[in-house]
Amino acid sequence: MHIHEHQAKTLFNQHHILIPKAVLIDNIADASKACTELGGEVWVVKAQVHAGGRGKGGGVVLCRSVQAVEDAVRQLLGTQLITPQTDAKGLPINQLLIEAGQTIERELYLGLLVDRQTQKITVLASTEGGMDIEQVANETPDKIIKFGVNPLGLLTADDCSQIATQLHLKASLADQFITTLLGLYEIFISKDVSLIEINPLITTTDDHLIALDGKIDFDDNGLYRHEDILALRDTSQEDQKENQASQYQLNYISLNGTIGCMVNGAGLAMATMDLIEHHGGSPANFLDVGGGTTAERVAKAFELIQTEKNVTGILVNIFGGIVRCDLIAQGILQAIEKVGLNLPIVVRLEGTNAAAGLALLDRTTVGIHTESDLTQAAIKIVALSKEAST
Repeated sequence: MHIHEHQAKTLFNQHHILIPKAVLIDNIADASKACTELGGEVWVVKAQVHAGGRGKGGGVVLCRSVQAVEDAVRQLLGTQLITPQTDAKGLPINQLLIEAGQTIERELYLGLLVDRQTQKITVLASTEGGMDIEQVANETPDKIIKFGVNPLGLLTADDCSQIATQLHLKASLADQFITTLLGLYEIFISKDVSLIEINPLITTTDDHLIALDGKIDFDDNGLYRHEDILALRDTSQEDQKENQASQYQLNYISLNGTIGCMVNGAGLAMATMDLIEHHGGSPANFLDVGGGTTAERVAKAFELIQTEKNVTGILVNIFGGIVRCDLIAQGILQAIEKVGLNLPIVVRLEGTNAAAGLALLDRTTVGIHTESDLTQAAIKIVALSKEAST
């Protein structure tokens, strides 16, 4: 789960990490009030969306007058922000963070993530802040500092001090850096975080170390332990269909193809998508209904697929181990009865009660094509989908 920058900075502040003075607004009338409250002569207006690259998309505006702040707020609020990390539709800007300007001396990068290769929580730091860390890693890997934390131990002040030295921080900033990194580590381990980063972490001309930006991603599997974090969720920033799917324990991701897929098991879903591509088609979604699915869940999955405008055919591929194929068939029929069927559909069932499920579908008069062989099912749906689109 993602959260907004202003929410991340609230967590930073609770762990003694310095952040800029800022005011969160959701209407144009509060823009000038925010400038008065913050004081100074320079402000930054920042769109609050769940995507990086906001500056490249015009979502971060430096302003040197109250009028410029009001103009930026008027231009951004209520629009869709498109960045290199969003799709073509972008994400809605419902809130803006107005920050006091800072006298920046240096820009650093600091973050923590789970390194699956080393199986450690790993600190990443760099003197090249303000840039995409992936770009820094590709172009100048020698400027990336990595420090793996022993899974049986803790990050210590001495560890932080060593990283501060590698970043060439002067003594007056070293203690602030130790406090900052220990604060990030505490958030990481106490809140089931998968990624946390400050980019840039700035040093100022008056010797302060400030988190100018903030990003935190949480492990969805740990959210049940953190009601306070779950309360920060902003569903307006999430794909509507993926959000609906999660409510039914469905794993759903929209794609750009034309053949809707409904499969049980992530591995089988990926293999099914590959097979569709191999035979000249293109998958419109990734949809894993899970191993212990129900007829109701299948019906909802079927509804979701049919709402995709680009879908011209549907392939259902179920291997019944835990799940019963006759229940899948019942779910498909329930969905068709509820929302209708205006697309060609091929159903491949194999495993537990597969014969009963196929027989149930074969007895219907709604035009369902059934197959027991996956390759033949993929070939058929690709052909039917192309016919439907002509």
